[in-house]
Amino acid sequence: MKLYYNKIMEHKSIGVFIDGGYFAKINEGLAKIKAGSVNVKGLLQYIPEIISKIDSVERRSLYITESHYYRGRYRVRDAERRNLLHSEREFEDSLIENDIIFHYKHLRENPQGGVIEKGVDTWFALDTYEMTLYRDFDYVVLISGDADHEMLARKLKALKTHTILLTWDPANTGSTSRFLSEEVCTHIDLRRQTEADPALMKRLTIKELS
Repeated sequence: MKLYYNKIMEHKSIGVFIDGGYFAKINEGLAKIKAGSVNVKGLLQYIPEIISKIDSVERRSLYITESHYYRGRYRVRDAERRNLLHSEREFEDSLIENDIIFHYKHLRENPQGGVIEKGVDTWFALDTYEMTLYRDFDYVVLISGDADHEMLARKLKALKTHTILLTWDPANTGSTSRFLSEEVCTHIDLRRQTEADPALMKRLTIKELS
């Protein structure tokens, strides 16, 4: 009974927080190199595996206990006018199927043209910090490249949480902040990993049906 109890105590939790704007840039980069789009299920399966290797922890003791996705989005009429409703719904299906909780704020019209994603980065940071504080994650994985999250990473480390930045810049556009990557405990660069391992690229992507 004592051995069984010790095994339970070794289990470690992972919180995954996805910056939806950055995630969209990953898919744009994959499209540029004609590699399809992110396989959400494959990515979530890979995260505990790579943490296991990096931190010398048994894979079976690692669990993603929560995953969250944050993004600004068009109101229904605007999305319909831009022919985005089907693709948005299809993407949301993939989030639901993989137990990712999504959080949206409406995009605002920019008087100078276009739209503004207002307040999403702040919401992302506040939620990530608060959930880490109360859920007591052993690892927090930030899928982002935004320099604005540098202070978030610093605050998470102050909670003694192993903070991991997971980035993927398939088209090598320089979309990851150097300040953010230097602030975290561990930086997982999927562009380098997939370039070195074509099988990993195949696992983490889904080819679009023609």
